[in-house]
Amino acid sequence: MPHVAVNGVELYYEVAGDGDPLVLVHGSWGDHYNWVPVLKDLTRNHRVLVYDRRGHSRSECPPGQGSRREDEDDLAALMETLGLAPAFVAGNSFGASTALGLAGRRPELFRGVLAHEPPLMDIVADDPASGPLLAEIGRRMTSVVDRVRAGEPLAGARQFVEEVAFGPGEWERMPDRVRETFRVNAPTFADEQGDPGWADLDLGGLAGYPGPALLTKGSESPPWFAAIVGRLSGALPRATTYTFEGAGHVPHVTHPTAYARQVSALVALGRRGP
Repeated sequence: MPHVAVNGVELYYEVAGDGDPLVLVHGSWGDHYNWVPVLKDLTRNHRVLVYDRRGHSRSECPPGQGSRREDEDDLAALMETLGLAPAFVAGNSFGASTALGLAGRRPELFRGVLAHEPPLMDIVADDPASGPLLAEIGRRMTSVVDRVRAGEPLAGARQFVEEVAFGPGEWERMPDRVRETFRVNAPTFADEQGDPGWADLDLGGLAGYPGPALLTKGSESPPWFAAIVGRLSGALPRATTYTFEGAGHVPHVTHPTAYARQVSALVALGRRGP
């Protein structure tokens, strides 16, 4: 199994395909396997890197409180070590937050970025329309973390799936392998929540990112994601937005053909230049 030592941690990764370099960054609870539904399409025209973020599945889980900044630095080091920079980078959920955070700090590593529903709730904390929703989501996420830290990872994972990200009944619809991945990676989700800056982003720094950015959301997702996408769109000078109709928080899983089409649209923008 391929591993590489970067930024003080051993990360599991896989590379396939030929063409423009494309890096896929998974969200909380998951791992590289989440991208399987889109890999057949994406590897036709791209050299695709998938990996397990630190603390997830086959990658090393260092002791102590982690931070999203570490994930950003891992991503940078991985791209540079494997000779894939600059690359197009697509991230989902916490992976989208990671990609955007790095784009604001290290824009030279990016040819373009696609971010689907980053849970950057702090950047819309001043939005009166989103306030009550975000307060309720915050309470639910605190409850999820409490369950995980109390030694109930499956109960916490199910609560997250059904009450935060996807909706009632979705836990039972998930394949056994996906539910097991949620269980294994539950402690890392709790650790992510312990980082004071996990839900925030330096919008001023992000405004300095000069490349194309595609910000996406699902029509069936919780409405507070739309507020976040809107705030990010206002900060990025070359941002476009797109809504996956009929999709929710993981369109690369539920609508892989449509997702691959949007990645191709981003790549076309990046090839065209400013």
